[in-house]
Amino acid sequence: MPLVRIDLNRGRTAEAVKAIADAIHEAIVDVYGIPPRDRFQIINQLENGSIIAEDAGLGFERTNGVVMIQIFTQRGRSVETKQALYAKIHANLAALGVTGEDVFIGYVENGPQDWSFGFGIAQYQTGELAVPAAGAA
Repeated sequence: MPLVRIDLNRGRTAEAVKAIADAIHEAIVDVYGIPPRDRFQIINQLENGSIIAEDAGLGFERTNGVVMIQIFTQRGRSVETKQALYAKIHANLAALGVTGEDVFIGYVENGPQDWSFGFGIAQYQTGELAVPAAGAA
């Protein structure tokens, strides 16, 4: 059950923004094997200049079309699985015309005690939801 935050500069159509959100979600569903309706995304379209994404020492420049992605999810997935997710997100966004240098992903892990899906209850802790197995896709 990743929570995904997507930050973009203004200027894309509503259809293009939805396509980006769908492409990211499809990658997570494909790689992690989560149910398609296990979808939690926050999409922010910001004024130009509100996203600063400069060179991290890799020798390339990002454009105004940068897509900043933060994925919050439970710990336990392997490095290989995470790398597969990054590659799938890149491929899905490339199919939409988002260049590789404009895909930035931050991945944040936490535990089952860190999630409440409503009613002020940590449903993984109460057993209302099964905790995903450590090391699972």
